Formats: sequence, structure tokens, C-alpha cells
Amino acid sequence: MATAVSTGRAWRSVSGLGAVTRACHATALRTQYDALVIGGGHNGLVAAAYLQKGGVNTAVLERRHVLGGAAVSEEIIPGFHFSRASYVLSLLRPHIYRDLELRKHGLKVYMRDPHAFTPMLEEGVGGRPPRSLLLWSDMDQNLREIGKFSERDAQAYPAFNTHLEKLAGAIHPLLDAPPVDIPGVTQGPLRRRLAALRTLSPLIKSGFKLGKNIPDFYELITAPILKILNRWFESEPLRATLATDAVIGAMTSPYNPGSGYVLLHHVMGELEKKKGAWGYVEGGMGGVSKSIANSARAHGAAIFTEQEVEQVLIGQDGRAEVLC
Repeated sequence: MATAVSTGRAWRSVSGLGAVTRACHATALRTQYDALVIGGGHNGLVAAAYLQKGGVNTAVLERRHVLGGAAVSEEIIPGFHFSRASYVLSLLRPHIYRDLELRKHGLKVYMRDPHAFTPMLEEGVGGRPPRSLLLWSDMDQNLREIGKFSERDAQAYPAFNTHLEKLAGAIHPLLDAPPVDIPGVTQGPLRRRLAALRTLSPLIKSGFKLGKNIPDFYELITAPILKILNRWFESEPLRATLATDAVIGAMTSPYNPGSGYVLLHHVMGELEKKKGAWGYVEGGMGGVSKSIANSARAHGAAIFTEQEVEQVLIGQDGRAEVLC
């Protein structure tokens, strides 16, 4: 079997008998595995679960005392656990959710609804509290909320939502498609080029789905999101709320080119078969990693924490020796 060594995802070499590891302080760690995944973040755990499920004897080595990487829950204040980095769940590919049976292995999600709250810095009128904007999964509720600031925006919002969903639906299949084999298409013998042409198929299908919307799609992924939002809407609370999804997690500004794609990426989110949905995980985001680890272990994978890999040595026979 081919050697596989990973720093968060599985690699496969052309030859070899297995990956050999020498642990510093884990007597349960055997001397040989078919695959080693170095790093027990959620991506590494998914790789390990699939490898083991496919019959590849796999071990995970995580440097820290806790699994999860950025999707981790830790006791920051005594008695209270927090999500330390990632804090809300979506975009977990449905086939991973299904193949690894994450719900069976402990993943429990509460849908985020309402999903946006924008308070206004203003004085209340007639003794009422200051206004705020709430956005829900229910369109009628959203239109009533938006209408508090602009009836024109309330009328435009359904069309804007449909427009984004159409663009997202056209490119959504690309998330699970392999990248285009550009060297294969442009170089090598004819047989290889013909085989590589198949990798263009998902891209071509997305192009046909976009159709006359290709210019709109190009603008969305290249323009600052506020350029687009200003064209659709007049009320600042709504523009600010929508712009949030174009910058969150991206370390960018709504005035920066490319921020539009971040908004589209959020629209492509999916959770428990519900498009555009986001949710809170019971136990914090560490619950995601824990369920993936539980699935990997159920298939027979070995997972070790407090194992800092110092060196990976590749022998002439293709075997990988991992020193902790």
C-alpha cells in the first residue's frame, strides 16, 4: 500500500510499505501505519476518517492536548467552555455530514434564526426603544423589518435574494469538483490531453447555468460589495447588515474589490439540507471536531494528542518515518 503522510490532508506517494512513527511518550502508538495525518484539526480528522473508512490503517498525531484546530472548544474561564476561533457552522459539505454520520456521532446543531441583528445608535421615539434590524429565515418577517427603514428596499430585497441564489446555485457544484488539470490540457500526449479535458466539464456546466448572468457574476466576485449594495438599496442599516457577510472572516473592507465573493460564499452555505443556513453547535465548535473524531475512531483510526512531530524522513523505498 502506498505511504500517506499528511499535514492536515492525506498525501499518497508512488510506492512504499507504510508510515513508521517513533513516539516519545505514547506507548499505545504502534510502530507502523499505512497513513499518518499530522495535525488533528477538523480537516485532518476528516481525511483520517475517510482513509480509515476506505481500509487504510490510519493514525492522527496532534501537537496540542485538544483536537479541532480552529474548530475547538476550551475552558477559558473555570467552568465555562467557549469556541475559541470558529464560532458558527455552515459550509460543511453535505456528503461529509452524511458519509461520516456526524449526527450519529454526537453533532447537534441549533439553527441561527434570526441570523442578523443590527441595533441603531439613535434615540427612541415616543418612549419606544431605538430601532433595530432583524433578518430571519422567513421572507415576510424580513420585509416587515426592512420596511421600517425603506419601503423601496423591502420591495427590492426578494429580487436581490433571488439574484444571489441564482448565481450561487450555478457555481455551487464547483465546491466539490476537482480543479481543472491545466498542465494536462496544454501539455503531453493527446491521450492525456483528452482525459484532462474532462476536468473542464464542471466549469463549462457552471458557465451554461450562469448564461446571461456571467457579467453580473464577474462583477460580484471582483467588485467591492458596497458598489453592488448601493445600487440595490438605499437604507444604511440594510446595506451595513448585508455588507457584514461580505467581510466577516475575510480581514477585508466592504470597499475592497473581491469582497462581493465573500457574501456569495455565505449564500452557498448549507446546513442539514437547508440552503444558506448557519447554526450554533451544542458544546461549541469543538463539537464538530469531536463528532468527526468519533466517526474516525468508530472506523478504527487511532488518534493521539500531545504528539508534536519534529521530523518526517522519506526513505528510498518510499517509507515515511515520523519522529516525535
